[in-house]
Amino acid sequence: MTQPTEIRGEHLPTALSLATSGVPVLPLRAGKVPFGNCRSCADNTCGGRPNMKTPGPCVCPAPCHGWAAATTNPDVINAPAWAWAWRKAAAVAYHPGGAGLTVVDLDSAEAIAWARANLPATRTVRTTRGEHWLYQGAMPSANAVRPGVDVKSTMAYARWLGPGTGPAIALPDAVRALVVKEPAALRPAAVTVPAPAGAGKCPHRTPVYLDRGIAMAEQRITEASGAVHATVFATFLAVLSTHGRCGCLTDAHTARLFAAAQAKGETPRHCTEAWGNAVHRLGM
Repeated sequence: MTQPTEIRGEHLPTALSLATSGVPVLPLRAGKVPFGNCRSCADNTCGGRPNMKTPGPCVCPAPCHGWAAATTNPDVINAPAWAWAWRKAAAVAYHPGGAGLTVVDLDSAEAIAWARANLPATRTVRTTRGEHWLYQGAMPSANAVRPGVDVKSTMAYARWLGPGTGPAIALPDAVRALVVKEPAALRPAAVTVPAPAGAGKCPHRTPVYLDRGIAMAEQRITEASGAVHATVFATFLAVLSTHGRCGCLTDAHTARLFAAAQAKGETPRHCTEAWGNAVHRLGM
């Protein structure tokens, strides 16, 4: 039986509709901020999911981890763990990068005037103080790239304020140029784990076996359509549980995994933290 709107929350139907169209969503409380991390997941110690038996969204008693909690899975959105949040939600948020979008958030009349003079016209959504300009394509996010201008795409969330007007064009170089950073050097976490005593030659040193495992791990990260941080953590955990204790992993292997994660929007710091959390989880 369908639950009354006042029980489900007035924003839940919108969230489910967006999820059906491939837009990862999460509830926002008053003040345009996500519901806070639960006690079990404080400081992201769970890596995005406390039990880590299988990859996927966090399953603790509350929505966690901001943009990383965004999902298109209706079972997660409708789950009892999220019910209280939808009842109290002030708005629906979405992960633009997860939907293949970039939002240029223009927070003032001056910012809008600048955009009209410098950026290609695209789909526009009215906001409380300005406009969101939506482009097709994902990129790194950054705040305050200009006065009153934020870029929201990967590892960020934006409020859903309606579909907007006009067609969304392909992400132009003019927007990409707003977020200019020096290429981040890959810095795999240093992990020292002893080979099993008396085990002789490590069977995992077979090049084909190890290379196949790393390639599969890269593919798993690359194909993640949501919950990227949780997927990266789960993948690192799987690699370390198979190859971490015998000493067969090299910096070259971890660099490949870090590169795959960064291509999905993870920062070097997030990669290092996820790797370190996986090492800690396995007691290495």
